Amino acid sequence: MLNEFWETSGRLYKILVFSAMGAIAVGLVLTVVGANAHDSTKTYVGLPFIGLGLILHIVSLVIRGQHVRKNLRRK
Repeated sequence: MLNEFWETSGRLYKILVFSAMGAIAVGLVLTVVGANAHDSTKTYVGLPFIGLGLILHIVSLVIRGQHVRKNLRRK
């Protein structure tokens, strides 16, 4: 049952989810490294990556919701 959701999702959804996770990871690493090195430039450079990852995640949820609605209408 748990694998069914991922197996039935579309390719675009998977690409967006992995892109979002990657962007958030890059942003978090830059922010933590910048904070530990007392380099505010790296810290502030990481924040847009986190924001981009969150936006991509929301877009992926919208895409997945549209896909599910379309499949429910077919049945």
